Amino acid sequence: MTPYVGDQRQGHDFARVVTCAGVLEGNRVSRISVRGFAVASATAVTTVGAVVGVASGNAAQATSDDNFEATAADATLLADIPAGSQAQVQVSSLSEQADVQAAAADSAAKKSAEESARLRAAKDAEAKKEAADKAAKAEQERKEAEERASRDSVRDASTFSAQGSYTIAEVKAIARQMIPASQFQCFSNIVDHESGWNYRATNPSSGAYGLVQALPGYKMQSAGADWQTNPATQIKWGLSYMDGRYGSPCGAWQFWQANRWY
Repeated sequence: MTPYVGDQRQGHDFARVVTCAGVLEGNRVSRISVRGFAVASATAVTTVGAVVGVASGNAAQATSDDNFEATAADATLLADIPAGSQAQVQVSSLSEQADVQAAAADSAAKKSAEESARLRAAKDAEAKKEAADKAAKAEQERKEAEERASRDSVRDASTFSAQGSYTIAEVKAIARQMIPASQFQCFSNIVDHESGWNYRATNPSSGAYGLVQALPGYKMQSAGADWQTNPATQIKWGLSYMDGRYGSPCGAWQFWQANRWY
């Protein structure tokens, strides 16, 4: 009867193991539960095998089952850990690569924007310079045109009729008609200081004579024989002298201010 009882108990315990495995599979329990179940199953099977082995007198079977239990448990535990760790490392690596690529893209975009801004600034500066040069050239051309127009309108001394005497207003009116408009004020400043617009003014110490105080006075005869009595002749000579030595009446006036003579 003992073998029968043993066989019956062995079948009964094995049925319980199979039933537990079915329940676990049907409920899809967690990995930890499955791992625990694997250990329990291995233990149960080993126990059943041990009972049978003892009953049959086969001690070697019990030792083999013990080794199977340890191997099953170790295999269950080690099978999951490397796979999970490897997945985590891969995700981390991809994330780092994405960060590096994003940083590189941002840096490239920033450099591109800076270069574009630099090129725009250089282009704007060049355009402004060109505009300024054009404006300066146009202004210079305008002044030159005014100078030409003023010179064209200047009257020669010979066009004025000789008079016995001239007032200061009459002398100034003649000068305005003979001197370019842009140079008249400078010419007038010098005459104001030299003679006060008196065409007969004489410097008793030096002998300088006339509106522009030519020294000696007879130099003005190159402009006309009536240099002593005709203010137009004196103005003609004085304008020629200032243009020849200083470039213009304004050049002569600038020198006069620095030296008090010209």
